[in-house]
Amino acid sequence: MSNSIWLGFDPREAAAYAVTRESIKQYITQPIPIRGLVLDDLRKRGLYWRPTERRLGKLYDVISEHEMATEFAISRFLVPHLAQEGWALFMDCDMLLRSNIARVFQGLDGRKAVYCVKHDHVPDYIEKMDGQVQSRYARKNWSSFMIFNCHHRANKQLTPEMVNTLPGRDLHRFCWLKDDEIGELPVEWNWLVGHSDERVIPKNVHFTDGGPWFDAFANAPHSEEWRDTLHRWAR
Repeated sequence: MSNSIWLGFDPREAAAYAVTRESIKQYITQPIPIRGLVLDDLRKRGLYWRPTERRLGKLYDVISEHEMATEFAISRFLVPHLAQEGWALFMDCDMLLRSNIARVFQGLDGRKAVYCVKHDHVPDYIEKMDGQVQSRYARKNWSSFMIFNCHHRANKQLTPEMVNTLPGRDLHRFCWLKDDEIGELPVEWNWLVGHSDERVIPKNVHFTDGGPWFDAFANAPHSEEWRDTLHRWAR
């Protein structure tokens, strides 16, 4: 049984994606495959057909009646279908690993369908640094770093048909799962810059509001590490 890692890809955040991938490779000690979740590819494969539009230059999800902050806002929920086996980790692309990601797969309980950090995150503003809407929904940011148990029967419900027809807010709150099927990870695996406890030493930094690739966040915590990783990748 093999595990896998899936990174959301958005062409507007190509540098962030490169840093996330490079930081994983810097520390990882096991040959776990890292794959990108690319919307155009999923459409060509017939796995993603949600009606979307461009409104004022932003991607708009018709079913959700809401803007999409990234191209992988909904497609992340196809990961169990794509991976098929083992434990499959999905990660947003605005992250920086500072530890061996292979360790996050250790000690997981097969009775759980999904593992995540159970944030109590309610943004008090309506817009991110790139002009995207800062959405409010139940279990905000739980789905930004989640490990799917591909063999759990509850996740068999998460078919491409479900992913392509339900509003995003329902998918992001894990509507197909019972509460006791959601396992909890320590906060250091999805440490939110500007929101998580600053006393915690993060294993994975999440620039959820905007990262060092924006001028306004050039001096955010761990921004120098982010830039060092970008330079190492670019060499």
